[in-house]
Amino acid sequence: MMKRIQNKVAESRNLLPFMVVYGVSVWLAYGLLLSVSPFSLSHVVFLVCLALSTALMVVLNNNHTLIRTYSRTVSCTFIALTCMLCFQPDSIRSAMVCLCFIASYLCAFHSYQDKQSPGWVYYAFLCLGLATMLFPLLFLFVPLGWLFMQFLLNSLSLRTFMASLLGLFTPYWFFLAYMLWQGNFTLLDIRPDLILDINLSPFSALTVNQVLSYGWIVVLTLTGIIHFWRNQLSDKIRTRQFYGCFIWLSLICIVAIPLLPQHYDMLIRLLIVNASPLIAHFLTLTHTRITDIAFKCICVGTLLITLLNLWMPSLTF
Repeated sequence: MMKRIQNKVAESRNLLPFMVVYGVSVWLAYGLLLSVSPFSLSHVVFLVCLALSTALMVVLNNNHTLIRTYSRTVSCTFIALTCMLCFQPDSIRSAMVCLCFIASYLCAFHSYQDKQSPGWVYYAFLCLGLATMLFPLLFLFVPLGWLFMQFLLNSLSLRTFMASLLGLFTPYWFFLAYMLWQGNFTLLDIRPDLILDINLSPFSALTVNQVLSYGWIVVLTLTGIIHFWRNQLSDKIRTRQFYGCFIWLSLICIVAIPLLPQHYDMLIRLLIVNASPLIAHFLTLTHTRITDIAFKCICVGTLLITLLNLWMPSLTF
């Protein structure tokens, strides 16, 4: 098999260190160009969350063999797409939600075809519970998690279902104890109107930067989905089931963002988490002349959009 530039880059052991340097450079440039201190608390916490999320993406890929050859493209794609959203103000909440979501995947996938794995399920839903404290709308994803356990992970049983409930509400029990100690029951603002905050807003409420970045990620995601569907028989059944989770959540986020632009920051980062393995699968496991050209276009396009978002972070319609 002829190795093209895309294959040499995807399989390079220097790719991840290079992308780490790239991510830090974009982080510094964002602070300097916008006259924001790169070492402000929110800026530093955001970078730490990005670093931890990248590390978990590496572990997710290694532990569950998302790419059947040696490659760091899953985590590198995650870094590239996250840095592309540099026009978004530092949101510690969205970065933490992203981190919790990746950790939830990491634990949930360990329960594959094991209906006697309440421990892994508990930790998966514990991470999801932490995410719902920061983004209450994620409560609507909980039933989807049970559907994934039943039909994709084949790990749903009465025992794991109870473990999921226990994990989901554990953070709230600890926070309830903290509120009792403080004597302040208004610290946790989780109301039904926040969970069901699904009032449709006009898509025009988004800036040009947001629409351009969203459109580019959607194109890359759909490319990854189509490629995976056409070549999924080359992967193990276990891997196909994992990618089923990524595909369904990617499609949900793609539909949700235009309908709920007020949650753009949260939903676009969840889309990146789910789209990164799909895009990495395409970049790593294709080797034709056309896909090599596509690889170069993807790299150049992502870099150009990143530069545009850095220099003109507030374009409006």
